[in-house]
Amino acid sequence: MTEQRMDQPVVVTGANGLVGSHVCAALAQRGVAVRAVVRRSGTAPALDGVTEVVGEFTDPAQAPGLVEGAAALVTTVHPMGTDRATQEQVGVEGTTTIATAAREAGVGLLVHVSTASVYDRRAGVGDVDESADPVPDNAGDYPVTKRDTDARLEVLDGPTRVLVRPPVILGPGESSLWNTLRPRAMAEDPAEAHATPDLTFAWVHVTDLARLVGDVVTGAVPIGEDPEAGPVAGEVTAVNAAAGASTFRHYLETVTTALGVEPTWDDGPAWQGRVVSERARAWGWQPQVSLEQAFRELVEDLPEVVPGAVSGTSRS
Repeated sequence: MTEQRMDQPVVVTGANGLVGSHVCAALAQRGVAVRAVVRRSGTAPALDGVTEVVGEFTDPAQAPGLVEGAAALVTTVHPMGTDRATQEQVGVEGTTTIATAAREAGVGLLVHVSTASVYDRRAGVGDVDESADPVPDNAGDYPVTKRDTDARLEVLDGPTRVLVRPPVILGPGESSLWNTLRPRAMAEDPAEAHATPDLTFAWVHVTDLARLVGDVVTGAVPIGEDPEAGPVAGEVTAVNAAAGASTFRHYLETVTTALGVEPTWDDGPAWQGRVVSERARAWGWQPQVSLEQAFRELVEDLPEVVPGAVSGTSRS
């Protein structure tokens, strides 16, 4: 595959977040000019080729200016953990607002970082690929609002739209759920250190996820007519981005051993399938970070996240 150098900028929303910042870095490394959209000045990645733009992409009055003259739009923002109304306002309505503005501005490619949580992964469902059933309405605020965001983009005729669906995203960062926020919660309250042990822990490292997005944006993955070879021109194409699968026992024991707290194991049925990512691999994507490396990185960084954590202690 060959990448194309782009003369027009690529807009990245949520450029100060875990995924957004890595997407900016992946694009900058390819020589792509990035328009990094953030809400607070001075929070975008300080990288050559990355220009910070402070604005509210959810605002219909501001969105057109943010995407004017862009070659592509990458959306990464969803306020996970907030109330349902906020997730609908920012995730569903806000993403729709800037995606619509991009279409009206003639932006030809929209890449949305979705989630594998949009798939129904109840116990007994088995493996899920891009054709799997969506979650039902009672699945919870995050999966349902992410599902609804995808549905909005599916009917946004015109641009080529790519829905990238990762499972658990590992990687260091202040906003990292799995490397920072959950370990910190477990350290503050050991009752938070619980999980169904056999539940599948499907995962991807954020650098590998960002690399897939970069490949799509720069044309290393060509746009064509076959979804098994790349995004379909003028249509919507979903692509899963899972590096592999373990169990929540593995994750929780790794973290609690380093924190020095005891895990609690929940009873009940658990999904034990895979997030099938053969489509991404057919596009040429090969994850480079192993689970052992990702867990080692997590544990080594824990003393900075949680003072008193034991660096270098991992069950992997």
